[in-house]
Amino acid sequence: MNILEQMRLELSEKKLFDQARNFAFNYIDRIEDMDVFPSEENIKKLDLFDEPLKEKSCSATEIINQLHNFGSSGTIAQTGGRYFGFVNGGAVPVSLGVKWLSDVWDQCGGLYLTSPINAKLEQICEQWLKTIFKLPKETVAGFVSGTSMANLSGLAAARFRLLKNLGWDINLKGLNGSPKIKIIAHEQIHASIKKTLAMLGFGHENITWIPSDNQGRFNTEALPELDDHSLIILQAGNANTGSFDDFNIICDIANKAGSWVHIDGAFGLWAAASKSLSYLTNGIEKASSWAVDGHKTLNTPYDSGVILCKDSEALLSALQATGEYIIYSEQRDPLLYTPELSKRSRGIELWATIKYLGKTGIDTMVTTFHIRAKQLEKGLQTIGFKILNDVVFNQVLVACKNDQQTNLVLNFIQTSGQCWCGGSTWQGKVVIRISICSWMTSEKDIEQTIEVFAKAKNLSENRPAV
Repeated sequence: MNILEQMRLELSEKKLFDQARNFAFNYIDRIEDMDVFPSEENIKKLDLFDEPLKEKSCSATEIINQLHNFGSSGTIAQTGGRYFGFVNGGAVPVSLGVKWLSDVWDQCGGLYLTSPINAKLEQICEQWLKTIFKLPKETVAGFVSGTSMANLSGLAAARFRLLKNLGWDINLKGLNGSPKIKIIAHEQIHASIKKTLAMLGFGHENITWIPSDNQGRFNTEALPELDDHSLIILQAGNANTGSFDDFNIICDIANKAGSWVHIDGAFGLWAAASKSLSYLTNGIEKASSWAVDGHKTLNTPYDSGVILCKDSEALLSALQATGEYIIYSEQRDPLLYTPELSKRSRGIELWATIKYLGKTGIDTMVTTFHIRAKQLEKGLQTIGFKILNDVVFNQVLVACKNDQQTNLVLNFIQTSGQCWCGGSTWQGKVVIRISICSWMTSEKDIEQTIEVFAKAKNLSENRPAV
């Protein structure tokens, strides 16, 4: 039997799919008891994957066994309730089920003709997202891998429109010799913005940097004079503090000048879906483009990001795709709204998640992240930790009496296996950065996390001086 015959047999028998399903269910059942970050022993087991490429084919059963036996224990338990390292998000159960099904479909989501179902569901998601975020009706959406690509798309659209305002067609003439765009961003802007600006041909020195306040928000009083070739970059959800810029004031000034405002709302834009937190996003509808993730606050599986833009001509022109072999249809062709031509049909999982949760469910989930963050804030303050930010959303910044102790506490937490947090620096201090964004995080998870912090603090205070 040759390899093609073998694959046909495996597809028919479906034993390997049953095997994978059983291992997946085993992982789900163990997620709350797993080490949140792999132990050194389990990290060492990953070396078992190092091997020369074999000449002959390998057993499918053997491959799946190896992946589960040595790979499952080498994962980060981010779909559980005590991973707080990055704003990675959990996974709503129906979204995982839909992903399994759509993975079997294995659709190329670039064109309507390569996946009518994906094109249809992206169209529906576009409408639903405009409703959730209360965006202008002319807004269009592109479904990308994450906010990094969404930022790239939105800023590319801004570049096209602002240069067009100056009589320069970048698609024909390129950047060489082009008029200068005035880019304005504040010091606490996310690293993905700096990265995407560089990819678009704008260096650090091309940006007018605005100071931030003590919560990492854009200092509106420092806003320079704007015009119709100005690009202002704001954020909904500071990566450290979770703070939100003042969209109303800045957008009003920008719109009068004909400027473009882009909002990086990777995890924070979803505050608009919460009745108690929507005040944080007041004025976002006045911007020109918005970047947001599904796989963070909404808890879709990876990967899922969205670029929303109210200037469809600018977005489509910036992401133009031409080729004699490309067959466009009269329906929505997803690749027109994204950098990729070949793309995963990620709109399917996003559709399922939004449909399952509904407005009330999204509100409940997003609001609960804030409730858990406030619970953690109170608990950590009670046992003597400093909270350095106003906990307005899902981020909590924690510090001890000095950087050395903070590092000791962080190291204990990261090696405890019981929870995991990341480190950062804030206003010159070493801090512990906590991001709460999994629907699985319960009151009990927060209580257990506070216990881990208490133990770490006690050990750090009783550690012999070096």
